[in-house]
Amino acid sequence: MDDSHVLNVSLVTLGNPQTMTGGYLYHRRIAELAPTCGARMEFVSFPAWPFPLPALAGSAVLRAVGRRRPDVLLLDSIAAAFVAPWRARRRSPVPLVGMVHQPPGGIDHGPTRTRLQAALDRRAHRQAARLLVASASLADEMVASGVPDELLRVIPPGRDVASDIVLPPADLRAGRKAAVLAVGNWVERKGLLDLLDAVAALPPESVTLHLVGDTETDPGYAARVRARIVAPDLVGRIVVHGPRSVNEVAGFYQAADVFALTSMREPYGTVYGEAMAAGLPVVGWDAGNLPHLARDGVEGRVIAPGDHAALTAALAALAENEPLRCRLAAAARRRAATFPTWQETARRLFAELRVVVREAAA
Repeated sequence: MDDSHVLNVSLVTLGNPQTMTGGYLYHRRIAELAPTCGARMEFVSFPAWPFPLPALAGSAVLRAVGRRRPDVLLLDSIAAAFVAPWRARRRSPVPLVGMVHQPPGGIDHGPTRTRLQAALDRRAHRQAARLLVASASLADEMVASGVPDELLRVIPPGRDVASDIVLPPADLRAGRKAAVLAVGNWVERKGLLDLLDAVAALPPESVTLHLVGDTETDPGYAARVRARIVAPDLVGRIVVHGPRSVNEVAGFYQAADVFALTSMREPYGTVYGEAMAAGLPVVGWDAGNLPHLARDGVEGRVIAPGDHAALTAALAALAENEPLRCRLAAAARRRAATFPTWQETARRLFAELRVVVREAAA
């Protein structure tokens, strides 16, 4: 295949491609930029049925892919388990490339599903010509699980959120010393309860915490978060904004003073990179991919998981000490300038897919 040929890519995923999570946002940004890279990317989705029922649609999904006559099939990691049994039965001339945002088995499931899904995910990965992973930490995890290093390519998300920024209508500090922003859906691994406890331990005049993200992803966990927010030690100190557009999220980054997300497991942590690019010091646990993005005391505070006293102290220092906050913010912006833009990410991804197509043809 020469570079003048329009690369036709089918991306197989699960459910609605407009879902507001990091993986779906990654795919939408890549699809939007595909024409600038001489490519076209179409989504083909498994129905969002309870696990493992989407696998029943595997044959229909692969037929839908076939009708599009793609040059390459890009398989989202959240759909890999459902493709694995069906793809193995067919001898398709279309090369398969995995787009890996989560390790085999996923990160938000119980032990039984995780084991079963991990086995199916690995079966799909063995059929892939290449695995594109979203972060260095995830690549390390894949290698540790036995995936050959030469099969992996790290292609992280872009640092730029949106070109059109919609600022919040009011001052986010709300009369306090600093505005702290957390962007993430309300699921347990995001650690929102840890962050709320840390804010509660601060003096009332210290910070206003703003929560942006889907509040209904996990109703059980959301109920616990809501109960904590209305406790007497937090009343009036937390503002819940719910899901927002990318333009609005960009505005929140611009208007806040500090970004904090105490996630225990973040395969990449797109929001950390976005916040740093906007010039925000970041605060979080020394877990997942955050240590690959920010250094403790340089671009923010990267704290030992579970050290709630240190978390509270870090937020207090950033709220009280404006010179410290400004120094870490400037360092965060400089570090983020080394992260790729979405255009660079798209260029790398489609270039890798072209290589795979050429190898398959040869």
